[in-house]
Amino acid sequence: MAGESSITVAVRVHPGASREEVTFLSDGSLDVRLRARPVEGQANARLIELLADRLRIRKRDVAVVSGVRSRQKLVSIGLASIEELGRRLGEGVHR
Repeated sequence: MAGESSITVAVRVHPGASREEVTFLSDGSLDVRLRARPVEGQANARLIELLADRLRIRKRDVAVVSGVRSRQKLVSIGLASIEELGRRLGEGVHR
């Protein structure tokens, strides 16, 4: 992310869900349901892939900065603002 701006977002992860979805909440945080289980980093890897895909950015521009072993995480995302995050996610449930 050299030379680019990034934001840090609070993310609540629900591993082992029946479907995957990303919900942008009114406080600017994300609620993410993942099919992947929290085994050997699988859920964190899938979180990065899913966010990069939904936001149309590179995987290297998404990183878990804290909460690696927790459902509550802080994630760095290579976007300019929370508003841009909301726009890219459609400000609601995104399957």
